[in-house]
Amino acid sequence: MNLKNKNIGFALTGAFYTFNKVIPKIKELVKKQANIIPIMSYNAYNIDTKIGKALDFVEKIEKITGNKIIHTIEEAEKLGVNKVIDIIVIAPTTGNTIAKLANGISDTPVLTAVMSNIRNNNPVVVAISSNNALSREC
Repeated sequence: MNLKNKNIGFALTGAFYTFNKVIPKIKELVKKQANIIPIMSYNAYNIDTKIGKALDFVEKIEKITGNKIIHTIEEAEKLGVNKVIDIIVIAPTTGNTIAKLANGISDTPVLTAVMSNIRNNNPVVVAISSNNALSREC
């Protein structure tokens, strides 16, 4: 698939334990010449966990993509208004984000970016993550 000149919004929410599995997928998309526009929820952008420091993940993702991470609602709103994104991927997607998405709530940068992308009739890919059975490898 030719991804050259495609603007892919890649949004991460607070399922921190999957970041080390998701970041290589971002690298793959960059290798296929996609322009990755990274977006993070407030928690993903700010919270240090036993998995790692938030700033380390932020710096790694920004280095891979060559783009600053969108981490405020104000920044995320511009994506839709300016029709920047061709497709948006939410990976990992927490149950909290899924519930809010299903109910039309857009109170985080990720949800604002997704809702604006939906208004522009562009596809949304949701990679479900869960602390329970959905995240376990079989």
